[in-house]
Amino acid sequence: MKLDKVRNIGIMAHVDAGKTTTTERILYYSGTKHKVGDVDDGDTTTDFDPLERQKGITINSAAVSIDWLDHDGNDIAINIIDTPGHVDFTAEVERSLRVLDGAIGVFCAKGGVEVQSETVWRQATKYKVPRLAYVNKLDRMGSNFWACVDQMRTKLHANPVVVTIPAGQDSALEGIIDLIRMKLVTRNTDDKTHREFYSNDVPEKYLAEAIKRRDEMLDGISIASDEVTELVLEGKPVSIDLILKTLRAGTLGNLFTPVHCGSSKMFHGVQQLLDLVVDCLPSPLDRPPVNAVHPKTKEHFLRKPEADEPMSALAFKTVAETNGDLVYIRVYSGTMRPGETYMNTTTGKKERIARFMRMMGDKRIPLESAGPGDIVAAMGLADTFTGNTLSDTEQPVALEAIQFPKPVIAQALTFSKLLDASKVGEALNRLVRDDPTLKTHTDDETKDTIISGMGELHLEISIEKLKRAVGIRQDDIESVKLGRPRVAYRQSLARPVDFEYKFQKQTGGRGKFAVIAVKYSPLTPEQIEVKVKEIEALNDPKIKQEPNNVYFVNSITQGAIDKQFIPSVEEGLREGAKKGHKYPFPFVDLEFDLYFGKMHDVDSSQDAFYLCALEAFREAQDKAGIQLLEPIMKVVVVSPKDYQGQITGNISSKRGVIEDTTEDRGVAQVSAKIPLANLFGYTSDLRSATKGQASFSMEFSHYAAVPVELADLPPGTVRGGK
Repeated sequence: MKLDKVRNIGIMAHVDAGKTTTTERILYYSGTKHKVGDVDDGDTTTDFDPLERQKGITINSAAVSIDWLDHDGNDIAINIIDTPGHVDFTAEVERSLRVLDGAIGVFCAKGGVEVQSETVWRQATKYKVPRLAYVNKLDRMGSNFWACVDQMRTKLHANPVVVTIPAGQDSALEGIIDLIRMKLVTRNTDDKTHREFYSNDVPEKYLAEAIKRRDEMLDGISIASDEVTELVLEGKPVSIDLILKTLRAGTLGNLFTPVHCGSSKMFHGVQQLLDLVVDCLPSPLDRPPVNAVHPKTKEHFLRKPEADEPMSALAFKTVAETNGDLVYIRVYSGTMRPGETYMNTTTGKKERIARFMRMMGDKRIPLESAGPGDIVAAMGLADTFTGNTLSDTEQPVALEAIQFPKPVIAQALTFSKLLDASKVGEALNRLVRDDPTLKTHTDDETKDTIISGMGELHLEISIEKLKRAVGIRQDDIESVKLGRPRVAYRQSLARPVDFEYKFQKQTGGRGKFAVIAVKYSPLTPEQIEVKVKEIEALNDPKIKQEPNNVYFVNSITQGAIDKQFIPSVEEGLREGAKKGHKYPFPFVDLEFDLYFGKMHDVDSSQDAFYLCALEAFREAQDKAGIQLLEPIMKVVVVSPKDYQGQITGNISSKRGVIEDTTEDRGVAQVSAKIPLANLFGYTSDLRSATKGQASFSMEFSHYAAVPVELADLPPGTVRGGK
């Protein structure tokens, strides 16, 4: 199929906004599936994992493919990834958006723009992914389409252009009004197949509103077309073809976001949503060529989405299976074929692909080849994991890897001595490899296995996966447990310090000598923002924002230190910042400014300057003092207004700060910032305080200073660090 007839899209949203139900309806109307699946019945195509069906939520992103006809009757291949909505599984969204060309943001007409909606929208913005907005669940009691659109402006800073509006809402929902064609689309409620729809002129009772909203739509899209602007100013009609052309241009340029409405569960608006995907979202040809770099020479290339280009592809997800790993791959250029050998430029190893297939939930369709824009799952790759690049062996390139958020919560993992420790360790390593937001390490003092993740639910699900992977006997399942949650603290220097440090060792023969003078400065959020903007302004792919916002500056203007020793100084300082000597947490928000140094003709070496920097930073920690930082979570609680007092009081008792409180039709929403350390077990607290009638969502907000006496330090840590 020609590339301009392909769409690679993701469906993203807050939990319970209706992503999976929307995907099911899409599969049904495309003819891919002949029976409608339902989340409540546990028979959906994309939520096929037993854990997903048990919990009733999406945990793993799943891929499906359908065919749809455009307005001219041409086949369009749409590859869809249904992503999780829970913040604990944000890595699934991150890696999906990295390889997709377009996205649909699904919003609940009652809940509006919720916490995870903001997170996934920011992720899509980071990758400059063109998107549609779909306001779902218009049949729900208390739905408010226009309030949701307003929140897109205020919370997402989006520029929404409404292309369909509801004809009635909640129990009075009749259908949707297509503003492009000025038609009311309604469903024949007597048709049990849900396939029979009527398209009629807009009734008188909705006409004035429809005309007003259509004028607003034309005004909104005019920023992408001078022709539309002229026609609107002259009061002349704008053709449907011109509207669709302008909608596409504006969406691809991220000038605005078309907003569609419907109710997937009640079958309203799904087919029009697919039409908008075809009309507005990009094909692989509409996306810019991918940036690539030679793994050795670091020369930069552009890889175009063309079949005769050298092959380049990115592995964005790994799933461990009994018969070998399943590696999800996005092909960016060239043609990939089973049985051929490619270079993994991340590891430097050659890999042979045994076979690959197109995924349809848990079903697999074998393929003979894959070209630009294809998303496939490959078998037979021994050393290719998430973020690795596969490329032509003769013309190797590396693509930019995927950046994942850092874990914020940790717990000790315990299991019975009767279990095979090597099997548990192997399964745990596979789990961590497949999920980049999951980390493990062994505590130096307690020798406990510590597992870190994005939240309590994330760790709970991970342990369930571990039990299945290890193949534990039913009698021993209870022996695999998580200990008390631990907070992933960070630290920074309490104040700036500036001093010269001399490192000198003489043990007979050649000694070690190095002198460096460094300014050690903690950075404020404002200073970090300035640095990030400066890096973005340089637009140099070789210069990236530093992990943990730890920056190294070489200010030496005279030859006090040979250039060959500068990288050793940086390496030593960065190594010291990975873990403090008082508290075992990484350093963040720091700048090291090397401005002077001395060396010896014989005794100076790269090793000497590395050790000098390492010990100098250790002394800097003693001189400056340490400021512990704890993760602060953005929490949104929704409950009947009668419980608002209990909720706000409970938040205050948890060192929380309430930022906003709203009330609408008897439902209160409280937004607050609360330290993660005080949120363990919050689900139970909230249930007991509101008789089970409240719900909450949370996402990581930022790190903030915490007094040492309030910190939940690891066992064996002496408070004060002495």
